[in-house]
Amino acid sequence: MYKYIAVLLLAASVLGQGDIDQGVLNQIFGPPPGGQTGQDTQGQFNSGLNGQNGQNGQNGGNPNFVDIFGPPPSSPSPIPTRPPVTSTTSATFLQPEGNNGAGENEPCQTPEGTSGTCVPYYLCNTENNTIISDGTGIIDIRIKDGPCQSYLDTCCLLPDTRPADNPITPTPAPEEVERKGCGWRNANGVGFRITGNKDNEAEFAEFPWMVAILRIEPINEAEPEGSKLNVYVGGGSLIHPSVVLTAAHYVNRDWQTKSIRARAGEWDTQTKQELYPNQDRDVVDVKIHRDFNKGNLFYDIAVLFLKSPMDLAPNVQLACLPPPRERVRDGTRCFASGWGKDHFEKEGRYQVILKKVEVPVVERNRCQSQLRKTRLGQLFQLHTSFMCAGGEAGHDTCKGDGGSPLVCPIPGEPDRYQQNGIVAWGIGCGQDGTPGVYVDVSFLREWVDNAVAGKGYDTSVYSY
Repeated sequence: MYKYIAVLLLAASVLGQGDIDQGVLNQIFGPPPGGQTGQDTQGQFNSGLNGQNGQNGQNGGNPNFVDIFGPPPSSPSPIPTRPPVTSTTSATFLQPEGNNGAGENEPCQTPEGTSGTCVPYYLCNTENNTIISDGTGIIDIRIKDGPCQSYLDTCCLLPDTRPADNPITPTPAPEEVERKGCGWRNANGVGFRITGNKDNEAEFAEFPWMVAILRIEPINEAEPEGSKLNVYVGGGSLIHPSVVLTAAHYVNRDWQTKSIRARAGEWDTQTKQELYPNQDRDVVDVKIHRDFNKGNLFYDIAVLFLKSPMDLAPNVQLACLPPPRERVRDGTRCFASGWGKDHFEKEGRYQVILKKVEVPVVERNRCQSQLRKTRLGQLFQLHTSFMCAGGEAGHDTCKGDGGSPLVCPIPGEPDRYQQNGIVAWGIGCGQDGTPGVYVDVSFLREWVDNAVAGKGYDTSVYSY
């Protein structure tokens, strides 16, 4: 089912970065068939967080990076206006605003046969079977023959439409009003809940710290100032309004020669109809662990510093990090998320809606024993900068993008999570009994603190 480990190889193999040694590819995945080497084998190692079919295959083809994330906007941020940021260690709270999308304001017919117009669900006062008046709707993400083009639109009677600058905003649950600080998961989504999520689609804003890392490239290399493309590199997490945590192997070389951008608040990459928009920020500096080894991926951790802070909103929040060297207990159920491929092979498609997978943490010695049963051999030693999770058939971390967060529950605080891992590498995909390997964030927490504090930023914002 889900196959999503080797997007750790996405930047190196798919995009030709060369950051991962071919010997390590052979060690982890075995030698390529037919004596192929180098880039000839890159199609074998493409993998990411997967679903199966359904909504994410609507186009009937194999969407590429640009199909998923689209061309970059002319401005680093898609938000037309926002309050000025007065501090580099904090961020403003973004208010909802209407988003224009394909099919909006087109004529339609309600289920009762009355003429109406298509508007985003949060711009219609009518209470019906799909949308309710407090802004919390139930939306079927697999509707293909509804009255409107987008499943986030509803057919609304003209007297019931609202102006774009006055959307219906969701009323927080009583327990959510008291939430403060980092790490809060929106298990029921924000503004609406989804049905039809049969392929492990995440709710909108369920993991509000999730970041997509994009590389900006010209369509025509001969015209570097011409039209640009968003090339998906991997995942990351927002730990400070101006700082993203990710895996080093994705940005080890890119940031020195290419423009890199971080996108927060993304969910469905094919629509802009969500109540709260995603936000893009350019990366201006990257700090990589000095002991990072591109051959074996030891110390595979990096922090990205943004040109300007993200604006905090219900779909853009901060991840918590665990205390230094405080490892999560064996068997703890955790979540990984990402937009990776739905299959391990090169035929796999990148996902349109953010996916999630729940996996158990695996104790280090037991993980090492399981890995020694693979082609890594009996002498394999699990490095101290790694941790393990997964090992359940069809639910391995090969479903999640490299660089993406693995978040685990904070004891005693329901719906609050800390980022214990960063998706790194694994053997095969979804093989029963073989866990996936992650960067151990608690082991490297002090390094993260030093890197963030070295830029003058407050490290307490990702502590709890």
